[in-house]
Amino acid sequence: MDDPGNSSRAGRIAFTYPDFSRYQLARFCIIAGLEMQSVAVGWQIYEITRRPLDLGLVGLAQFAPGILLFLVTGHAADSFDRRKLLVACYVGFGICSSLLLFIALKDIRAVFPIYTVIILGGVVRAFNNPVSRSMVPQIIPEEHLENAIAWNSSVNQAGTILGPSLGGLIYAVAKGPAAVYTCSMLAAAGAIFLMGQVKLRAKARRREPISVKSVLAGLRYIGEKKIILGSISLDLFAVLLGGAVALLPVFAREVLRTGPWGLGLLRASPAIGACSMALLLAHRPFRSRAGLTMLWCVAGFGAFTVLFGISRSLLLSMVALMLVGSMDMVSVVVRSTLVQIATPDEMRGRVSAVEMIFIGASNEIGQFESGLTAQWFGAVPAVILGGIGTLIVTGLWAWNFPELRRVETMTSLKK
Repeated sequence: MDDPGNSSRAGRIAFTYPDFSRYQLARFCIIAGLEMQSVAVGWQIYEITRRPLDLGLVGLAQFAPGILLFLVTGHAADSFDRRKLLVACYVGFGICSSLLLFIALKDIRAVFPIYTVIILGGVVRAFNNPVSRSMVPQIIPEEHLENAIAWNSSVNQAGTILGPSLGGLIYAVAKGPAAVYTCSMLAAAGAIFLMGQVKLRAKARRREPISVKSVLAGLRYIGEKKIILGSISLDLFAVLLGGAVALLPVFAREVLRTGPWGLGLLRASPAIGACSMALLLAHRPFRSRAGLTMLWCVAGFGAFTVLFGISRSLLLSMVALMLVGSMDMVSVVVRSTLVQIATPDEMRGRVSAVEMIFIGASNEIGQFESGLTAQWFGAVPAVILGGIGTLIVTGLWAWNFPELRRVETMTSLKK
């Protein structure tokens, strides 16, 4: 019989590396701080304008810089010291929080200054994302990378769950956004301190001169590496078609006949499922058939989306969304591990920058697609059709990318 103690220690193997622990604590501080800040920004903007469209523009202002700069940010992540670059990004986030605090304290009743800071934060995010995703293989040995990425996803989900809750509570207690921005600024300061203590295991990389060839190398590499192309594009189209989160307010009010409390439960459900699955994968990593498992779980993502679409029970809808989140987390862990192991270290920044564009596009454009199809056909048919579309895409990708089906273990992809 397996020793439960040994199994538990193996599940936490990544945290036996002190630098990984510091890195994850820094990430948790910055994620929770930014999520707190996003709640305050949304509420502050809506209080000023009372227009839902202005809330949608917040997401666009955050996402647009990443599209415009992804070639530059990926090259920077591969050319400079990633730890120093990440510290600089955390400093940038702290500056954005301090600017929002200044606007709040001055009681400026205009949204233009707030949007300006949001765009600046989007520029910082554009650099932060590929650098942060490329850091883990420089902290953890490759044989423990899958465990590290599972914990990476758990920390991300924990910050995403806790941050908005704290942000809303602090906003309500303090009766304004200033306290939230102060806490976000302090969280960034903590992240800067922790990240400054992290030491990388990998050797320094040779800095490539900036050229069209070097900047486009990430796109070219993904195009040539069918396993990476297949896994990233599968996630893009699955989430693009199957994303039901954007329509949760409609389902809460019109379909399930519940109030804001019900909407809160629905919104929390995918994150609960994702976090639970990430913890399970940290303790029970894939032993075989990793690629096939990912394909089945993407199909499960589509099937449980359909279940959510046809449900008329709040409890069943919550269970369906938890399963959607858990299936998505399997795909995230497999895809992230696969991309990191199959990509040489000197290319990870540029490949991660392209990957983040795929992920961002699937989330942002997926919300637009959900809204558009709901406008045409209604919310329920839109979600059901989206889930069916995800099932069809999974079948097509399984057929057109046989390399994905054949992936047994992550370590079999070692360069």
